[in-house]
Amino acid sequence: MQTFIKTQAALIAGSVADFLVTFLLVNHFNCWYIAGTLGGNITGAAAQFVLSRNWVFNTCGKRVRDQLIKFILMWLGNIALSVAGVYALTNFVHLHYLVSKLIVSVVLGVSYTYLVSKKFVFI
Repeated sequence: MQTFIKTQAALIAGSVADFLVTFLLVNHFNCWYIAGTLGGNITGAAAQFVLSRNWVFNTCGKRVRDQLIKFILMWLGNIALSVAGVYALTNFVHLHYLVSKLIVSVVLGVSYTYLVSKKFVFI
């Protein structure tokens, strides 16, 4: 349970970075919300990798290259699911893009990201 809570805290920190970059790209740099979502996801992923490696799973002694490759594979799936989910909720359900992003982030965070991090990336 402690690992799950720490993972969620790392995901929240990554999500703060993600949402901030998404908001800035869309609202201040006039990027399309899908491009903003992608940029935010990449930023949040970087923050979450550092926190997960150093704090959540405490795997600093292991080769960073191996973990980074697995993490990138996990996040490619996460980004694809995130972008598809945000697009679907925004265009078909007509939610605001940030509400869509929040819903998708929570669903992925407590399911896909946690499980893949624990069972594949940081083992």
